[in-house]
Amino acid sequence: MAELQRNYLGRATTTDVAIDAGLRAHMLRVYNYMGSALALTGIVAYVVANTSLAGVIYGTPLRWVVMLAPLAFVMVLSFGIHRLSFFAAQAVFWAFAVAMGASMASIFLVFTGASVARVFFITAGTFAAMSLYGYTTKTDLSKFGSFLVMGLIGLIIAGLVNMFVQSSALQFALSVIGVLLFTGLTAYDTQQIKDIYLESDDGETMSKKALMGALALYLDFINLFMMLMQLLGQRRD
Repeated sequence: MAELQRNYLGRATTTDVAIDAGLRAHMLRVYNYMGSALALTGIVAYVVANTSLAGVIYGTPLRWVVMLAPLAFVMVLSFGIHRLSFFAAQAVFWAFAVAMGASMASIFLVFTGASVARVFFITAGTFAAMSLYGYTTKTDLSKFGSFLVMGLIGLIIAGLVNMFVQSSALQFALSVIGVLLFTGLTAYDTQQIKDIYLESDDGETMSKKALMGALALYLDFINLFMMLMQLLGQRRD
C-alpha cells in the first residue's frame, strides 16, 4: 500500500512539474509576442511622427483609415483565428502592430517626448505588477469578468459621446475610470491565459492561444498607456 502511494505521488509530482515548466514557457512566449509587438508599434509611431508621413496621414482623410485599421485587424484575429493558419494569424498580428503604430503617431505630435517616456515607464511598472498578481494569485478573478466587460462597454460608449460634446471633465473621468479598468483587465487576462493553457491542445492550437493571449495583454497595455497619457502627459506648447 505504501509503495502504491509513493508511486502515485511520484507520478503526480512529475506531472505538476511538467505543467509548471510548460506554463512558464507558454507565458514567456506570450510576453515575447507582446513585447515585440509593442516595440514594433513604438518604432512605427516614432518614424511616422518624425517624417513626412505625418502630414500625409494626419493632413488628409487617410487618417480615418489609419485610425480604424487596427480595429479591423483585431476583428479578423478575434473572429477568424480558428480558420487562419498559425502563420497567417502571425502575419495579421504583426500587421496590426504596424497599423497601431501609425495610428498612435499623433502622441509624439501632441505630447513631449519626455512625458511620453515617463508615462511609458509608469505603464510598464503598473502592467508588470498587475500581470504578476494575475499569474500568482489564488483568487478566482473570473467572477469579475462580466463587471470588467460591462465597464469596458460603458467606457467605449461614453468615449463616443464625448467625441461630440468635447467635455474636459468627462474626459478626465473617463481617463481615471479607464486606468482602473485596464489595470484590472491586466490581472484578469493574465489569469485567463494561464487557465486556458491548462486545457490541453495540439501544438498549433497552443501557438494560436499564445498569440491571442499576447493580443489581449497588448491591448491592456496600450489602453492603460493612453489613459495615463491623458492624465499625466505634458502637451507641447
